[in-house]
Amino acid sequence: MRRRHYSPSSEKTYLRWMTRFVRFHDNRDPRAMGEPEVITFLTHLAVDLEVSPNTQRQAQSALVFLYRTILSRDLEGLEAATRARGERPIPVVMSVDEVRTVLAHLHGRNQLIVTLLYGSGLRLIEGLRVRVKDLDFDRNQLCVRQGKGRKSRFTALARSLRAPLQQHLTQVRRLHDSDREDGAGCAPLPYAQARKLGPDAARSWQWQWLFPATRLTPNPRTGEMVRYHLHPSVPQRAVRKAARAAGIEKRITTHTFRHSFATHLLEAGTDIRTIQELLGHRDLKTTMIYTHAAQSGPLGVTSPAERL
Repeated sequence: MRRRHYSPSSEKTYLRWMTRFVRFHDNRDPRAMGEPEVITFLTHLAVDLEVSPNTQRQAQSALVFLYRTILSRDLEGLEAATRARGERPIPVVMSVDEVRTVLAHLHGRNQLIVTLLYGSGLRLIEGLRVRVKDLDFDRNQLCVRQGKGRKSRFTALARSLRAPLQQHLTQVRRLHDSDREDGAGCAPLPYAQARKLGPDAARSWQWQWLFPATRLTPNPRTGEMVRYHLHPSVPQRAVRKAARAAGIEKRITTHTFRHSFATHLLEAGTDIRTIQELLGHRDLKTTMIYTHAAQSGPLGVTSPAERL
């Protein structure tokens, strides 16, 4: 998977599904199994565990990779497995007042992260992977590099975040300078950038994470002590706690702020294709789901009962 440039998260996900498959069949050697066992496992996921279609497809992709790429065997007839059923959920969206209330219950770095997610329509991992050089205060835009599907894009950067971000960058710069004094100060570079830009590039200020982790950790591929970006669980826990404190009954996650960004833009009259570009959706149909969450009703229709 590493040779094929799979992301670390994909590595973990695929290995987890391969392990579950083997354990489901009493730790039998995968080489001694084939289509019948894969079909049985996929059916078990759909019928017994009632997983979503996306989860079942993810498991199937992992097992197809195992057999086709590792064991050099093509799996055929997998369509015989019972398919998982489930409707595509309508995204949970907060009102502007609810967003403001939740943000008021967040503090410091977590408040800044979540405000950035809402203000720029970012996925959580996209927000945590922002580097110093990706911020463009003059043009009020943010570059999202290697987002979902390895796509890069530009999105909006709220003017109101300029001062808080610059203040935050001052603190990050002090941390980076301290790391360099200790012989560290290295942020992992993507792909071949370390070789192209030279050994000092990873220690340059422009390549540092906007939201660095609190401690140094070894790079699992090189063993070098580096500072990664903040772990996603930190803002996730903070948002759950803030939503409870705000008394909001909806299921609020960090991704809810991205949904709210798109819906509020749509309600303000922003063109749907512009929203598609800002969100980085490949298919317009994915963006169209926000028309069902708009305040004026599905597809912007106002109920005729309001005229009574």
